Formats: sequence, structure tokens, C-alpha cells
Amino acid sequence: MKENTLRELFIDELRDLYDAENRLVKALPKLAKAANLDDLRSGFETHLEQTKEHVQRLKQIMESLDEKPTGKKCAGMMGIIQEGEEMMDEDFEDSVMDAALIASAQRAEHYEIAAYGCVRSWAKQLGEDEAAGLLEKTLNEEKETDAKLTELSEEVNSSANSEGEEESEESEGKEESEPSEERVTPVRRGKSRTANA
Repeated sequence: MKENTLRELFIDELRDLYDAENRLVKALPKLAKAANLDDLRSGFETHLEQTKEHVQRLKQIMESLDEKPTGKKCAGMMGIIQEGEEMMDEDFEDSVMDAALIASAQRAEHYEIAAYGCVRSWAKQLGEDEAAGLLEKTLNEEKETDAKLTELSEEVNSSANSEGEEESEESEGKEESEPSEERVTPVRRGKSRTANA
């Protein structure tokens, strides 16, 4: 008799999410440390505690299914976290760094929202009502976190843009007082002729 392939997919995706959430438990303290805005830092710290709960919920679901939660690496979250770490290595001004951190965090949230939406639907389809309820709870928390990040981004992006305008005004002032040599590189146009042309 064939196994229920949707059930296999459901379990596989739960393992993927379990790995993703555990990776975020390690990544969120780094985001909090890199944040300059107090509200952003505390937001990352709050979401870290939620993420630890998400790990426990996934473990609970897997145990109820008589399955182990481990055994899969979440390549998607690994890539998102790696991109975030690369951004943190940049030498951005304070609010520009915060804007980059929010962008990175929202990539992770959107990935999770998509994944939790799928597994919640599959749980309902499979008649796993308890799992569906727990997954719905996590999905709602991920959506709330994303909404809070969007709200914070409005303040942070405005501040980051102001820093950028100040920098460009300073550099314009320097350009006016210090003449600079411009180097012009000639541009070739047209086709080259060959002997057959």
C-alpha cells in the first residue's frame, strides 16, 4: 500500500522548519547586537523568545506524529542568514545598518510565513487538528513580527535617508571647494570594417 505522499511532504517540511527555527535562535542575538535603535534591538530579543517557543511547538507536533524533528537542513534559511551576516559586515551608518537588518529579518519572516501557511493547510487536510492549531498560532506570530518590522522600517528608512542626504550635501560642499580632475575615456562607436565589407 502506498504511503500518503502529502503526509511525507508535511513531515519533511516540519523538519525543514525545525532546522530553520533553530538557526534563527542562533542568528537573532547577532541581529539584536548589531541593531542601533533600541526598539529594533528589543524587537529582535522578543522574537528570539518566540522563536524558542516555535521550536518547542514543532518538537511537540513531531512527537505527536511519532516522528523525529531532526534530520534536515533548511537551505533557504541558511541562505537568508548568510545574506544577513554579509550585510552586518558592511560599514553602514547606524540607521542604514538598522534598515539592512530589518530587510534581512523580513526576508526570514516572509520565508517562514510561506512555509507555516503551507504546513498549516496540510495539517488540516490530513486531519491533524492539534498540529494545525499550533501551526496557526506560530503563523500568526510570524505575521505580527513582520508587521512590527514594517512599522519600525518607516522610522528607520526615513532616518537612513536623512543620513544619506547629509552625506551627499557634505560631499557636494567638498566638490565645490576642491576642483577635481575628470578623466574622460573615449567611447568607440560603430562597426569595425573588415576586408570583406
